[in-house]
Amino acid sequence: MSLDLFERPGHGERAILVSVDFGERDHGSLEEFRELVISAGATPVDTVTASRSAPDARYFVGSGKARQILESVQASKAEVVLFNHELSASQERNLEQLLSCRVLDRTGLILDIFAQRARSFEGKLQVELAQLKHLSTRLVRGWTHLERQRGGIGLRGPGETQLEMDRRLIGRRITQLEKRLEKVDRQRQQNRSARSRADVPIVSLVGYTNAGKSTLFNRITDAGVLAENRLFATLDPTVRRMLLPGMGDVVLADTVGFIQNLPHDLVAAFRSTLQETRDADLLLHVIDIHDQDFQSRVGHVNDVLEQIGAEKVPQLLVYNKIDLVDRQPAMVVDEQGATVAVAVSAATGSGVDLLRQAVTQMLSKDAVQGWIRLPPGRGRDRSLLFEHGCVLEERTDADGAFLLLIRSDRRQLERLGIPEPLEPEQTFSKVAGAA
Repeated sequence: MSLDLFERPGHGERAILVSVDFGERDHGSLEEFRELVISAGATPVDTVTASRSAPDARYFVGSGKARQILESVQASKAEVVLFNHELSASQERNLEQLLSCRVLDRTGLILDIFAQRARSFEGKLQVELAQLKHLSTRLVRGWTHLERQRGGIGLRGPGETQLEMDRRLIGRRITQLEKRLEKVDRQRQQNRSARSRADVPIVSLVGYTNAGKSTLFNRITDAGVLAENRLFATLDPTVRRMLLPGMGDVVLADTVGFIQNLPHDLVAAFRSTLQETRDADLLLHVIDIHDQDFQSRVGHVNDVLEQIGAEKVPQLLVYNKIDLVDRQPAMVVDEQGATVAVAVSAATGSGVDLLRQAVTQMLSKDAVQGWIRLPPGRGRDRSLLFEHGCVLEERTDADGAFLLLIRSDRRQLERLGIPEPLEPEQTFSKVAGAA
């Protein structure tokens, strides 16, 4: 089934924005919704707001406010009306009949943005699956003229309405997509298993959309991932290796940004992609500290992490965009002296070295430090230790052996085939005298 079946706002379409306050309004929600609309390629020409205790069953906003929206559509010649809420299929149909233009809710808008941004094969499959599940509940809107079978002489008997046929075709396509995604997920699982066998730590970037994750990812890894000042600039996950002193190689994964009220079907469709987050050894929770509502954004991200089963993965908070609030880079520690946050600027690179140190500390809880002695014939092992940033100091003894003060994770020493160092309290004289 072609994605052309989906109704999407075209670039530059004139749009009316509708937002209703039910008494628990998120002050940043309307501005965020406007950014979503612009990200979808539409042009907001008017905003209609209302206050209600509960949604209206027919129009969501009530008949009086619906007529006000109609007047705005006619005056501005808008082509689409976008609601900052989730509408039922009947509410969308009733509004379209009244307004004589297309109506999309928040879920449909986010799905449209994801459809525009998906680039990889897996990403396109995931978005199409979420769209089809959303569309399957709204088929009656497009086929009201075919809801009944045609009767009459010679036309009676077994048959199938167009609506039933479309439901069957969409159901079949959903099954195909789920099978394809299962295959992709198995391939991704094989990659994860290979990394697990190699015992390479995984660090995953998470955060609210537009918090600067991709910019930070590029700053750390030189990956060249698209980073723009718009919501959901990148969707497809990117994985790169990075070198940490004393730790060696770790895997850094950049994942899709989260948002308030992220559609459940979309979370389910991207579950295999977000598996990188659930299986991570550490989450770097990137926070836009310049955003006045950043604390509630942190809560929204944690809600999604709980949905995908990643709430127990250790987190390091990364307060990004300190260059916009005139704040200096710093490491934040708790009462026990453990690092819990780092203030950085991904745009300028300020504080990134502190971030590397903090990540190394959190991943090096099983680290060892001390002296080892390598005979002259083990120059390759010496080179590996230097290559992975494990060597803090080097000397040689009378026999020409390498005496190295190293700090590294036990797992990395095992991978490299290096004997564990002597305990730190042992003196250098003891090491020098060792055979």
